[in-house]
Amino acid sequence: MRNRTSLALVALLALITPAASLASSPSIATLDSNARASGNRKDIAEKIGDQLFAIEWPAQIMKVSANQAAGSLVVGLKVNGVHFHAPLTRDAFASEIVTIAGRIFATDPSVSEVDIWAAVPITVGKGVIVSGDLATPTTRDVFTVTIQRREAEAALIGRIKAGKGVYWDEEWVRTNLKQGA
Repeated sequence: MRNRTSLALVALLALITPAASLASSPSIATLDSNARASGNRKDIAEKIGDQLFAIEWPAQIMKVSANQAAGSLVVGLKVNGVHFHAPLTRDAFASEIVTIAGRIFATDPSVSEVDIWAAVPITVGKGVIVSGDLATPTTRDVFTVTIQRREAEAALIGRIKAGKGVYWDEEWVRTNLKQGA
């Protein structure tokens, strides 16, 4: 009888252990936010990442950083400037940037500024040093913008579309963003 009870207990544990581990598995968004978060406030970068990585944006988010200094909390966001999940026009890209910034500000009310940049890979030759003090760059920025919390959404989208206080690499716009409205 004792052997049957032990065998039944082992069988029961074998059945419920996989279900318990599945119930506590982190989401893909959480895994992405943990892997792609950085800065001296990594906890905030991860919290923001949880919100952003739960959505498949046309421009893939590569990294979220959060840094606090002198009473200001600044979030940096790097997006991939190639291999979009959906076609983007210049205006659609600008709108996506504004939406992402709005989500960041909504996620944490202590964020005072959001810096967003898009980068594209640079081809480097074999044997070229790509890390350390003598590193050759492997990416280049093709879009950059700094957004203050106090900026109204309508004014911000107008500023980005007009290119005021924003860097747009025009070659990148021509070759990677869909032309049109």
